[in-house]
Amino acid sequence: MSEQKSKILKCSDYQWESVEKHEYKTEGSGFRDIHRYALLDDQYTDLNFHTRYFEIQPGGYSSLEYHRHPHSVVILRGSGSVVLENEIHPANLHDVVYIAPGTIHQFHADKGGHLGFLCMVDRYRDKPMVPAPETIKKRIQNPEVLDKIRFDREDR
Repeated sequence: MSEQKSKILKCSDYQWESVEKHEYKTEGSGFRDIHRYALLDDQYTDLNFHTRYFEIQPGGYSSLEYHRHPHSVVILRGSGSVVLENEIHPANLHDVVYIAPGTIHQFHADKGGHLGFLCMVDRYRDKPMVPAPETIKKRIQNPEVLDKIRFDREDR
């Protein structure tokens, strides 16, 4: 039996009681206007996964990255687009995104409003990797994707 007590994290206006809003990342600049909330993380020792909420402000984007682990994403607020390797996909309210291991990906709040999503990942996972320019050149040839992806805050 779990030593953790069952509970509900109450939400109001996309903020959860007793859950702090954090900067998306503390290093790098290949992202813009994004925050994260660790909803169910290491304090829930009996879970094999983490549940996080990310919110991107209008015009913002997550970092361009890939991992050895898969993750799943559920859009909870607004709409935007998702780069998955060599394609751009619309992401709308309640859509579910599966990101396979090794897939270069990036989320964009590019539809005039916020883009908020739950992201579930394994508790024990590898660190995100930023693709090197030669990796991008080899794996992404779609000109629309090349125009869409962002690397640092000064980009469009």
